[in-house]
Amino acid sequence: MLELEHGFQAVDVNARLDPGPGQPIRGKTIDAEGLERELHQAGIAQAIVAPGPVSDEGGYLRANNAIARQAVERPFLAVARLDGPREGTGTVTARLRDTIASPDTGHTTAEDIEQYAYDDRFFGFKLDPGRDGLPTPAVLDALAEVGLPVLVEGGTAFPPERVDEHLLGRSMPVVLAHFGGYPADRELMADAIDLLDRRDSLYLDTSAVRFRDLLERAIMEHPDRVLFGSHSPTVHPNVAVMEVLTLDVPENIMGRVFTKNPRRVFPELQDS
Repeated sequence: MLELEHGFQAVDVNARLDPGPGQPIRGKTIDAEGLERELHQAGIAQAIVAPGPVSDEGGYLRANNAIARQAVERPFLAVARLDGPREGTGTVTARLRDTIASPDTGHTTAEDIEQYAYDDRFFGFKLDPGRDGLPTPAVLDALAEVGLPVLVEGGTAFPPERVDEHLLGRSMPVVLAHFGGYPADRELMADAIDLLDRRDSLYLDTSAVRFRDLLERAIMEHPDRVLFGSHSPTVHPNVAVMEVLTLDVPENIMGRVFTKNPRRVFPELQDS
């Protein structure tokens, strides 16, 4: 077990739960009991959980509530998944469309952000603009106002440049998943590491980063800005843990990645 071997507990900031009913849109499905069992076997003591993508035109309200219920009395903290009408891709056509985009019924509103923020079942937010769209500026302003952490699925569909344009420079911590380069885009991952020098509100999570040199570079250059994430159940948590454990970095810095950094960004993890 990781805790017994290293004297610290792993905290996972990137895990997904299936809200049900029915099959998820993509990926392996797992319920709360199964996820808790897999994380425990990998030596992961606590996890931030969010719903996977849904096809419900009513938005993510039902899925978010389902995840919050599953997290009760488990070592999980739920974050609310958000959606929006904008593309946010940065192309000329997308910028024109985004200027006139208006929310559909079910899209996240600024009022929704306030309700989630003051609901003691939720401890942050999750964005996947490449799949769910980018929320309106009013919603992003509301996120900055409440100041809770925002997890962002980063990758080719919403690269670090767009994360910087739309989300950074605001008064909330932003945790960019997969070093901003999913799937396996080294150049985008390097861009995200460079962005740490310029944006104090940015953090990176290690989920699905397969390149040792980039992991080691980010951890050694920014030991307080890298957080462990498994991307479970897409990636088995045992695999995710071992990819970090086998890096050539000092054990005290590894302890920051696994435990101290996640608990600093999500203070409630210390009480879960």
